[in-house]
Amino acid sequence: MKRLLVGVVLLFASAELFAQQNTPPLQREETPPAGPHQINTPPLPPPPEEGAPPLKPTATVPPVAPIVVAAPKQPNGRIQKSLVRITSTEVEPDYRAPWNTGAIGRGVGAGFVIDGPRIMTNAHVVSNTRYLTVEREGDPNKYPARVVFVAHDCDLALITVDSPEFFKNMVPLGFGGIPELESTVSAYGYPIGGERMSVTTGIVSRIDFQLYTHSSIDSHLAIQISAQINPGNSGGPVMQNAKVVGVAFQGYSGDIAQGVAYMIPTPVIRRFLTDIKDNHYDKYVDLGLTYSKLQNPAQRRYLGLPDDGRGVIVDTVIEAGPAGKVLKQGDVLLSIDDHAIASDAFVELEGERVEMPEVVERKFKGDKVKFEILRDRKPMTLRIELDTVWPYQMQAHHYDTRPRYVVYGGLIFQPLSLDLLDAYQTADPRVRHYFDYFIVEQIYLQHPDVIVLTNILPDPTNTYLAAYRSSIVDEVNGKKIATLNDLAQAFAETPDRFVIKMIGQGPPLVRTNSHPLQRDRRAKSRGTASRGTGDGSLRNCPPLLECPPKSRLVSSFSSCSAAPLRFGQRRSRLLRRCNRNNCLSSGSMLPGRDTITFGHGKSARPFPNAR
Repeated sequence: MKRLLVGVVLLFASAELFAQQNTPPLQREETPPAGPHQINTPPLPPPPEEGAPPLKPTATVPPVAPIVVAAPKQPNGRIQKSLVRITSTEVEPDYRAPWNTGAIGRGVGAGFVIDGPRIMTNAHVVSNTRYLTVEREGDPNKYPARVVFVAHDCDLALITVDSPEFFKNMVPLGFGGIPELESTVSAYGYPIGGERMSVTTGIVSRIDFQLYTHSSIDSHLAIQISAQINPGNSGGPVMQNAKVVGVAFQGYSGDIAQGVAYMIPTPVIRRFLTDIKDNHYDKYVDLGLTYSKLQNPAQRRYLGLPDDGRGVIVDTVIEAGPAGKVLKQGDVLLSIDDHAIASDAFVELEGERVEMPEVVERKFKGDKVKFEILRDRKPMTLRIELDTVWPYQMQAHHYDTRPRYVVYGGLIFQPLSLDLLDAYQTADPRVRHYFDYFIVEQIYLQHPDVIVLTNILPDPTNTYLAAYRSSIVDEVNGKKIATLNDLAQAFAETPDRFVIKMIGQGPPLVRTNSHPLQRDRRAKSRGTASRGTGDGSLRNCPPLLECPPKSRLVSSFSSCSAAPLRFGQRRSRLLRRCNRNNCLSSGSMLPGRDTITFGHGKSARPFPNAR
């Protein structure tokens, strides 16, 4: 029985296998491969048979539109046609060895083309420059440039390029007004020395008076922006609605504040451009006074003032300033040019509240300003003719000029200034006091130049004089010393000895008047070397002043055998000639026993019309 069942199973399996081997395969419809320009689509459905219900229509997929990337908007136009890259080779004066050339440096800044054609930039971009080049976008050439006007008190300058090819296809930029708070502005330049234009965007954060660090003494209207401004942005335009609303010029470093940068607004720019219309820059004018707010009710009642929120009180009047002979300490200023002065020293000007000095800021040398005041509780109307205040210059940085100095027997005497303090970093309390209170205590009346013995060069005759370093000169042989010229003339005399009395010092410094020239040469050779003072052929030379090339900043001397010449006979004539030619004046030597080394530069102007 089992054998029968196994046989049946094997029979059915054999039959199934035979059927599979003899069945023909199914015919599949093959589709040709898609060509390079064909799209694989599913086959169309067969047409409906007669009498069959119609097929429902199928939705068709619309074609996909191509994505087009739009070019970024340029709200200020093509700035590349107006922006330039400025490279300056400069020579920094050496106040520690003023007879030397000084350190050579290189800096990069920005500028932009305005009507003229001229290029506007910052004064600190071109200060102390000896060689200047500019580059424009898309041009591999570097064009030599020259400074036309420079205003160190507001950190603005104009330069130009003599090549007629440079300004072709360049587009001058126009100026706008003061931007609104929280409005967007864009700053253009070449930060960190880059060779391609950089753009940063920010908002207007604050509009206020700020110290302009280039001079370190002048405060003008400035606008704070959040756009990043770094070295290389200086002199570049800050734009809004295709108009220049400012010039980038200063900001805080990252370790002090983040995103705090400043631009020079258009009122300051327009004043600079107006000032130079007569081909001469007269600088900013000032009243020459200090004042205090009158917000204390008790103080107002004491002065007899009503509680109307008006008036400030005069603290100090600088006698050398325009207000010196008009206003007095204790005067109460009520209005300026018919603008009421609030008790916080603000006035309403063109719909904006600004500080009172802004009214004076917009005026020029020779203009008058009207004050309504109270003096001893009596109302008065006064007018003041505006001018510069020269005592302020002692506390300002100076550029494009040589340090002034007198060297006698290895003793270096220099007038006190901010640049001198920066060079020596002196901590002498008397020197610091004379600097800090030069104006407030009106020290300038007795000492227009505060003459400091800044250094004592190494020499056997100077071995025991270290205690006199940083002393202030008061008298030489009983003669009061008020200026550096007074000191030079005192040393030009021929007494047996010089008795130099210092302010606040004990015993005077005493020097014999024998062979100071040899001591000067010997001391300089041991200290900082000076060009042209290495041999003995200069002993009997008359004073010589030359106009060296602008690319050089050195003392010029000449070997000769001319007869001795008294101090000041030819030197003043040559100085005038140098000033007419707008050259840097050089050092000079006086002959024989009267010989000193005298550095000039206070009146020298290395750039035409740059005063």
